[in-house]
Amino acid sequence: MKKLLALMLAACMVVSLAACGSSSSSSDTTAAADETTAAAAETTGDEETTAAGDETAAADESQAAEATGDYRIAMITDYGDITDQSFNQTTYEACKAFCEENGLDFTYYKPDGDSTAERVAMVEKAADEGYNVIVMPGYAFGETIVETAETYSDITFIALDVAQSDLGDDYVIPSNVYCAVYQEELSGYMAGYAAVKMGYTHLGFLGGMAVPAVIRYGYGFVQGVDTAAAELGIEATVEYVYGNQFYGDSDITAYMDNWYQTLGVEVVFACGGGIYSSAAEAAAKVDGAKVIGVDTDQQGIIDGTYGDGMTITSAMKGLAATVNSLLTEVIAGNFASYGGQVDTLGLVNGDDPESNYVQIPIEGTQWNDSFTEDDYKELVSKMYSGEITVSNDTEAMPEVSATTVNEYGNIK
Repeated sequence: MKKLLALMLAACMVVSLAACGSSSSSSDTTAAADETTAAAAETTGDEETTAAGDETAAADESQAAEATGDYRIAMITDYGDITDQSFNQTTYEACKAFCEENGLDFTYYKPDGDSTAERVAMVEKAADEGYNVIVMPGYAFGETIVETAETYSDITFIALDVAQSDLGDDYVIPSNVYCAVYQEELSGYMAGYAAVKMGYTHLGFLGGMAVPAVIRYGYGFVQGVDTAAAELGIEATVEYVYGNQFYGDSDITAYMDNWYQTLGVEVVFACGGGIYSSAAEAAAKVDGAKVIGVDTDQQGIIDGTYGDGMTITSAMKGLAATVNSLLTEVIAGNFASYGGQVDTLGLVNGDDPESNYVQIPIEGTQWNDSFTEDDYKELVSKMYSGEITVSNDTEAMPEVSATTVNEYGNIK
């Protein structure tokens, strides 16, 4: 406005000078006045356009902030809790970090017990308290979704490891629900293959409960062990059991003691939430005994608690990556592209293993001369291209040619 007034004043001064001057300068001063007036008009337009643009940008930012602020995120735990150093903790930490970064309200709920009714109660509580995005990790939420999703149609549900079979084969997934399942058999295969290539020939698989995700891990592990043993021209042995729970206890630790101390098992793939604690406790009693982690890179927690160098690798799936990508799409207003679906997540890149939803950790694997990081990258490339295939059948133990598998059912 100050510039406008100044230009208008200048125009007036030019007109005044034109009126006082001689006739010989009349045309020049008139032209100058015209140019000054035009400049003033142009400046006025620029300022108004800039001001309008600033107001529009501010409005867009305000609306975006308001839209982001409208989302309140909650997570509900399944069998475990947020300190299980596995499935629940990874999901919790990913949700919490995302919400802190984006200025969103976040909380979590832990059901009082292990039943659909108690999980449903947590959904109801979250809804009553105003949370409109609920993240639920674990197949156990299948019935919960069926009972609550349509009732709370204004809530967005993100379910990890919930398959169509967990919801019911005839269940039509509502548009406010997204489910992700993973190709655990692929990362299980990677871990088994790596372990044998590293030099271990007597291995164990300690599963939590015999549910599809755990079975896929286990059967993939056996396939990886067998392939590596066949390539090396050796015989391998896998002891195979389920704890029938997702946490360790004295009974399971005693069972693992027998594996390590009596049977001579060298490394156990502990697959099922906090059940790793029993394998690690037993391994700590035997020089050189090892453990393979699951779901996330568990090297830090296992080595930090039970002994440096205990964890040779971990069979991982991209829980945090899924949480981040889906919550990003939610607050961007793009959830409609995902709702009503069950996605199977696995390998998406043959050249960059760390970009895949199933992998073993680059940092948390004990590479050696017989199995290097480059060997792992070559393995992933072959799996991605289809040169190596891994069965995802959960009905029967895979056929093997260079491995003896001793199945023991459930410990408890």
